[in-house]
Amino acid sequence: MAGPLQGIKILDFTTLLPGPYATLLLADMGAEVLRVVSGTRLDLTTLLPPFIGKENISAILAYLGRGKKSLTLNLKDLRAVKIVHQLLDEYDIVIEQFRPGVMAKFGLDYPTLKERHPCLIYCSLTGYGQTGPMADRAGHDINYLARSGLMAYSGRKETGPVLTGMQIADIASGSNNSVIGILAAVVHRQQTGEGQYIDVAMTDGVMAFNAMVGAAFLADGQELEREGHLLNGGSLYDFYETSDGRYLSFGGLEPQFFAAFCQAIGRPDLMPGTVVTTDLPKVKKEVREIIRSKTRDEWTEIFKNCDACLEPVLSLAEALSNPQVRDRRMVVELPLPGGGTVKQLACPIQFSTTRPEYGGIGVMAGTHTSEVLIKLGYTKDEIGEFEKTGLFQ
Repeated sequence: MAGPLQGIKILDFTTLLPGPYATLLLADMGAEVLRVVSGTRLDLTTLLPPFIGKENISAILAYLGRGKKSLTLNLKDLRAVKIVHQLLDEYDIVIEQFRPGVMAKFGLDYPTLKERHPCLIYCSLTGYGQTGPMADRAGHDINYLARSGLMAYSGRKETGPVLTGMQIADIASGSNNSVIGILAAVVHRQQTGEGQYIDVAMTDGVMAFNAMVGAAFLADGQELEREGHLLNGGSLYDFYETSDGRYLSFGGLEPQFFAAFCQAIGRPDLMPGTVVTTDLPKVKKEVREIIRSKTRDEWTEIFKNCDACLEPVLSLAEALSNPQVRDRRMVVELPLPGGGTVKQLACPIQFSTTRPEYGGIGVMAGTHTSEVLIKLGYTKDEIGEFEKTGLFQ
């Protein structure tokens, strides 16, 4: 069987990372996704190297566009609005990533579209949401993290907040909450026949990531400092540099794991103090010196059969070639047009029956324009006239 979302059809008006990653997950799980993009305003991800295959397509576009079709339309053209309405007779879910009010200028906002398509599910994904004093403000991942409160207690006392290697607000918040919201709305529609509007703000999502710390603050009003908590450096739960400039991660919070760690590093005397020892600066300095006495791989071998919640910090190359990753089928190989293949990250959700079926790499903007319009009943002559008169710009 195809993925569990077979039969779900989505019009995707998103660019860059958050929206396209959301619809990538939905497409991997079987949804039919049609991207509606500008023919002249390039998505920056299409310009990022490396470029692959005979078509010289960006590897990032090939990944984020996996399993999707692409239609170019100039949404400022009233003919484009008509085409969108025609598409919505079949594609009854919309996701868009413009600033608030932009889709309304095109006549493609939820209140307008639902008059003709009452069962429509419509998801707007933005940085700050559709309401509030910051709704129209520009931003990127780093800004949403800064506004969430997370960065006030993340990082080190000496250096302050640090950038992460991935876009937490974009993907973990924006993309995932869009998928959750859309699928929840699909369930609601199946039960009631009603469509609805979904307002996803990336800042809201990272605000919710405060989770345990946020719950505690709302109860007692106590601000958390960097390296002042069990999980943010205020205990022995931390990263440790090895003699070869690499790192280990230690997460042994529970007594049995901490005891195993202390035995393995030759310091059983530390067991009574637990991972939150009262003399933390002194003990942590001693542990750091011990860990710096061996290479990362030497420590990894020592802890190989030790249940202590200690793991090496792997490079991306090491992580992707790890036996665990291979067993979980987290890397797939897809054919390239014109010959050859490309490896990509797989869908991270495992299904026993409806496994993902990858529909091919992402394509350049407008690849399926003629195909889509012919299916809607337009002739080749009409499509040629549309192209001459700027509909696909």
